[in-house]
Amino acid sequence: MDKMTDKPTRNPSVVIIGAGMTGVLLTIKLREAGITDLTILEKTDRLGGTWRENTYPGVACDIPAHMYTYSFEPNPDWSHRYAHGDEIQAYFERVGRKYGVTNSIGFNEAVTSCVYNDGKWTVETSKGRTIIADFVINSTGILHHPAKPDIKGIETFKGSVFHTAEWDHSVDLAGKKIGIIGTGSTAAQVVPEVAKIAGKLSVFQRSPQWILPLGNKSVSEKEKAGLRKNPIRVERIRQINRWALSHLLTKAVTGHKLQKFLLTLVCQQYMKRAVKDPVLREKLTPDFEVGCKRLVITNTFIPALQRDNVDVVTDGIAEITPTGIKTTTGEQIDMDVLVLSTGFNPVAYMRPMNLLGRDGLDINDAWKDKIKTYRSVCLPGFPNNFLMLGPNSPIGNFSVIEMSEVQTRYIIKIIQRWRQGEFDAIEVKPTAVQRFAQYMKRGMSKTVWVSGCQSWYLDGDGDPILWPYTFQRWEAEMAEPEMNDFDTISFS
Repeated sequence: MDKMTDKPTRNPSVVIIGAGMTGVLLTIKLREAGITDLTILEKTDRLGGTWRENTYPGVACDIPAHMYTYSFEPNPDWSHRYAHGDEIQAYFERVGRKYGVTNSIGFNEAVTSCVYNDGKWTVETSKGRTIIADFVINSTGILHHPAKPDIKGIETFKGSVFHTAEWDHSVDLAGKKIGIIGTGSTAAQVVPEVAKIAGKLSVFQRSPQWILPLGNKSVSEKEKAGLRKNPIRVERIRQINRWALSHLLTKAVTGHKLQKFLLTLVCQQYMKRAVKDPVLREKLTPDFEVGCKRLVITNTFIPALQRDNVDVVTDGIAEITPTGIKTTTGEQIDMDVLVLSTGFNPVAYMRPMNLLGRDGLDINDAWKDKIKTYRSVCLPGFPNNFLMLGPNSPIGNFSVIEMSEVQTRYIIKIIQRWRQGEFDAIEVKPTAVQRFAQYMKRGMSKTVWVSGCQSWYLDGDGDPILWPYTFQRWEAEMAEPEMNDFDTISFS
C-alpha cells in the first residue's frame, strides 16, 4: 500500500538493456523506489560499458574524477585529477557488487527483438529467453559503435590494423612504424603514450582541434588518506568542479559572451605558446571557433606532436596500400601498425535492434529521416519505452553520470504514476515532440556548434544533437514530467 494515498501500488516489470554506468544506476535507483521486478540484460560478459570496451594506452576521462561518480557513492581514492580508464571500470564493478547489481545481470545476453503490444513489451534475447515487461529502458550508451573509415585498400594492409575501441594488446608497438588516423579526444590520449615507444609515428589529421591545457595531476597517498577522513571535502571538490563546468565551460559554448571570450583566449594563447615552429602551429590551429567541436582537454598532446619521431600529416589519404598509406600528394608512408582513431556512430543508440513500437512501427523507419525524441528520453510511437542519454542531452564537456541521475529520477516519476494506476501505457504526444524540436532549434542559433565546423555534435541535417541551454535550465525542466505532453491509455 502507498503510505500517502492508501492506494494499492503495482510492481511493474522492467527490462533494462545494457549494464554500463547507466544500467547500474537504474537498477539501484529503481530498487530504492520499490520497483524490484527488474531484468538487466548485457550483451558482453562484464558490466562497465564504455570503460570495459576502451582499453587503449592513455585512456582516461576528461571530466574531473570527483565529478565522475554517482552522487551517492563518492570515491576518495582516485589517483589522478582525471581518472584513468581501469580505475573507472574498477569503480563501477565495485559499485555493482556493493549494491547487488552484478549478480542480477544476464551477461552475454543481447536483446534480439523488442516488440510492443497493448501495454506490454515482448523482449527476446540471444539465449532464447522471452520476457514480458511493462517498461523497457534502453541504457545502451553513446559512442559505443566504432566508426571505421571506408578507405580504399584498407583490406590489403599487411600489418596490424585496429580501432582504438578494439585495441589489440597482443601487438608489440616498441620501435615500430605506426600510423594513427584521427586527432580527436581519443587520439589526444593515445598519441602521447604511443609516441614514447614508437620508432616512427605518423599522425593523420583531417582537421585540427582546440586544446584546453589542463594537466592530469596525480594524487598522493597522503591526499587520498585525507579525503577518506573528510567526506565533506570530497563533496566540496565535486561541487566546485560542477560549478566550473556548468558556469564556465557549458556557458561558453551556449551563447554567453564573457565565458566564450575567456575560453577562446585561453585556447588561442596556449597554441601560440606551446608550438614553437610556425609551420606546425599553422597546421595545428583550427579555423573554427573554440568549442565548435568537443574541446580536447590535455597538456601532453601538443608536446607529443613535436617529438622528433612524430610527424603530423595533413595531406588527405588517397588509399591504404599493403605497406602503409599513400596520400593525395602521392607520398607513400610505410608503417607496421595502423590505428583507427576515427570515433563512433553518435546516433546509433539502441540500434541495431529489432525494436517495434505501437502498430508495428520499426525504430529504423521512425528515425529514417530524423531522430525524434522528447526530453531526450521519450520516443513517439514507443509507449512505456525510454532512452537514456538520447539526443539533446547536455553531453558536451559534462558528466554523463549527472545527466543519467537526472533522467533516472524523471523516468521513475513517470513509472510511479503507472504504479498508482493512473494509466497502463504512456506515450509522448506528437505535438509535444514538435514543440520540443522547435525549442531546441531556437536555442541552437546562439551556440558555437552551428558556427561552421563538422563534428559528431551535428546530425545528418547539420542540427546539433546536444542541449543548447545551461545545465541548470535542463535540470530544472527535467525535475517533473509535464503530463499534458503525454497520451495515456488504460486497458482495464
